[in-house]
Amino acid sequence: MPTRRDLIFSIAVVAALAASGRGASAQSFPNRPFRLVVPYPPGGNVDFTARLLAPVMSQVLGQPVVVDNRTGAGGILGTEAVARARSDGNTLLLGSTGPLSIFPAAIPRLPYDVLRDLAPIGIAYRVPIVLMVSRQLAVQSLAEFVARAKAEPHRFSAGTSGIGSGAHLAMELFNAGSGAGLVHVPYRGTGPALSDLIAGTIPVVFDQLSSALPLHADGRARILGIASANRSPLLPEVPTLREVGLVEPELTTTLGLLAPAGTPPGALETLRAALISAVADAAIRQRLGELGAEIAPAAEITPARYAAVIREETETSRRAVALGGIRLE
Repeated sequence: MPTRRDLIFSIAVVAALAASGRGASAQSFPNRPFRLVVPYPPGGNVDFTARLLAPVMSQVLGQPVVVDNRTGAGGILGTEAVARARSDGNTLLLGSTGPLSIFPAAIPRLPYDVLRDLAPIGIAYRVPIVLMVSRQLAVQSLAEFVARAKAEPHRFSAGTSGIGSGAHLAMELFNAGSGAGLVHVPYRGTGPALSDLIAGTIPVVFDQLSSALPLHADGRARILGIASANRSPLLPEVPTLREVGLVEPELTTTLGLLAPAGTPPGALETLRAALISAVADAAIRQRLGELGAEIAPAAEITPARYAAVIREETETSRRAVALGGIRLE
């Protein structure tokens, strides 16, 4: 019969072995494939970015990174899926401004709390919103357009990709700051709005720089202003909205990497290093640069910085939502 002392010793050995096993498991991360959730259908900018980043991240992590399009409810379903996933570091979200910053400001009840249920890893890049005008509108500069719009309030219509979109919020903030009185025309997506802009059916459109660049480049429309802190290196001649006296909007579409809350800090740091390597890749930087993306420097690709940006964008969204009386269901 084993003595009480023998039993205590045996229990201690088992506990030590279990602890050792847990340590080995933690040290072996990553040890299986990753699922990178894109909360939108294939073909859009978020999906395009995920498929650019995944191969390089796979090389760095030593495991496959598989893109998983979990679509529905404007990105809510995919975001919720990651928020509810196991906190083992193997399920990731390529998050964007809509589900992370705009919806929390405009939808009364969401099935997740962004900074409670998700762990930010780092920003991949940001794309600013721009103000574009049709060729038929006889204005040559942003300052001239603002002056004309203020002199004739409610005359000019402004198209966006839809109610509650980042472009819509930028328009509301522009109206509030400039007194332009632009009349909002929501479209079902960017394509129809840009088609009407090219045709001259609508004089103004707010949209992402990535979508606007081709039209500006070939003269089908003109970008008059950019809603970011600095001018874009792709359009050095185009002023920021701040330069004509508008403190707001500085509104961008931000893409970044997140994991479920509770993911171990060591895993988050490993994933952050993989993201930094991916956005530092020369081929990826070139492709993203062509979209007008502002890639974060490595020192700013941190969980703390990304969390701060989510908070800032959520507060900006709240102001815009209040100004426009926006409510999404």
